[in-house]
Amino acid sequence: MTGKPRLVWLAPGDPPDAFPDARLALREPNGLLAAGGDLSPERLIAAYRRGIFPWFSEGQPILWWCPDPRAILVPAEFHISRSLKRTLRSGNFQVTVNRNFREVIRLCAATREQSGTWLTPEMISAYVELHARGFAHSVEAWSDGQLAGGVYGINLGAVFFGESMVSLEPNGSKIALAQLASIARQRGIEFIDCQVPNEHLTKLGSRSIPRHEFLEWLDRCTCQSPEQRLGVEAELPAIALLDR
Repeated sequence: MTGKPRLVWLAPGDPPDAFPDARLALREPNGLLAAGGDLSPERLIAAYRRGIFPWFSEGQPILWWCPDPRAILVPAEFHISRSLKRTLRSGNFQVTVNRNFREVIRLCAATREQSGTWLTPEMISAYVELHARGFAHSVEAWSDGQLAGGVYGINLGAVFFGESMVSLEPNGSKIALAQLASIARQRGIEFIDCQVPNEHLTKLGSRSIPRHEFLEWLDRCTCQSPEQRLGVEAELPAIALLDR
């Protein structure tokens, strides 16, 4: 590969796959690769296939990122603490897939409004459209019929690109993520993309790998059968990964 890190500007009329090589992203800010374009389903899918994701605040142009290193969670490496294991065994929570995608993403945005959120109305509409097309999925945790937490993201081949999660009750998002890891393992999904490292996900088993390694793994995984996608599921008991 040749070339220096640079920021590329995309026009709305550019082809959906008109992204530069993700390895040419800027070092500072870490991973910024391109700006502009649009949030059409075709462009979003083209971006995720290349390890690129949108992340910007309201009032900014659309910004596209591929940071180095990259945080991932291998489903079999999900860490269940003793307290979470007790919660999962309690039978007090139920888990569903794709039952209320709109509410999960709305709550992810609402709980971050005070500190600022990248989930602008434009972004929410784009992911709702991806959900309607079968690419975006949510996992929800419920307690006494009320939503307790959830996680949502994009599934392409053998990769799940985690976007955001929310807790309305203690452990709500952890239960949803545990179930996602369990389903991913059963479906042959090799890793969950966590984008950037953070302490919360590290405690749950995520780890960081160099960007070049991530992109090589991603290229192999996204070429796999679309049957890897998460589908609509019946209600599931919250006992994810406890059979290990």
